[in-house]
Amino acid sequence: MIYLQLFLEFFHIGLFSFGGGYATIPFLYHIAETREWYTAQQLTDMIAVSSITPGPVGVNVATFAGYTTSGILGSVIATASVVLPSLIIVIIVSKLLEQFKHNEYVKSIIYCLKPAGCGLLAAVGVNMFLNEFNPAGLVLFLILFGMTVKKKHDPLVYLGISAAAGLVIYLVNPAS
Repeated sequence: MIYLQLFLEFFHIGLFSFGGGYATIPFLYHIAETREWYTAQQLTDMIAVSSITPGPVGVNVATFAGYTTSGILGSVIATASVVLPSLIIVIIVSKLLEQFKHNEYVKSIIYCLKPAGCGLLAAVGVNMFLNEFNPAGLVLFLILFGMTVKKKHDPLVYLGISAAAGLVIYLVNPAS
């Protein structure tokens, strides 16, 4: 019975918490108040650990809360059920987009979203460059940019080259 309750509570959280992992926190505090699965202090600790753990905060907290509630199986159920609504929605949207991919309105929206996404990524890149300036990184960027302009390859090729170069730069100078 506890596993069904875990599934329903975390599915509800995944379905109704919009805005990222921190949007799940009010739901999680509600669970702490209404159920005896974990205390508010334990939840605060879970949020702190989840904030420094790699991955989405909401998923990490669900994993910790599920584990605190019912061990490893509880963590698996809580994690799966918190991401399940997003998975269902993405599948539905992808099927709808596939169905309407020849629709002129959908094409126009996608056409406008692509440069907006590129602009957001560029803004992040510029912000990182300004805040974390590294001469070796600048040289690497210029070389890779020149390579992309001169010859079009799969982006994974450039990602692999930059990862290898970054590793070499770090090994040569770990302080940078």
